[in-house]
Amino acid sequence: MADKIITHWQGGLTFESDNPSGKKVIMDTDIEGQDERYGLSPKAMMLSSLAGCSALDVISILDKMNEEIDDFKIEVTGELTDEHPRYYHSVDVEYHFYGSELNKKKCERAVNLSVEKYCGVMEMFRRFAEVKTSIVYHIGTKLNI
Repeated sequence: MADKIITHWQGGLTFESDNPSGKKVIMDTDIEGQDERYGLSPKAMMLSSLAGCSALDVISILDKMNEEIDDFKIEVTGELTDEHPRYYHSVDVEYHFYGSELNKKKCERAVNLSVEKYCGVMEMFRRFAEVKTSIVYHIGTKLNI
């Protein structure tokens, strides 16, 4: 079954896009002379999609392993080409695990399964970008946001 979304112009350079789940997201971009932003840029949303896809995998896999962590985040950095159309030619995905008794072997296994087997967005990125991954362990600390 194919996914279908509808993106509707909201005026200026702002758009509202739906999702097969029924949720909506606002997209825009930097506009010269306008300080206010209403949404996310489409390219940054691609990086968020990559992080979200892999994060869902990792947490799901850790749950199945009965592995408890205190906190988790993914930082994704993308480098755009200089020429138009600009696209991400390289992407770094950094997995951060927080906890007092982290099982590094299980965390690494969860990341590897996501990266190599389950994350479809990761596979899409590999079609046009060099993707590098790394894991950072924060033993005895919790993410403060």
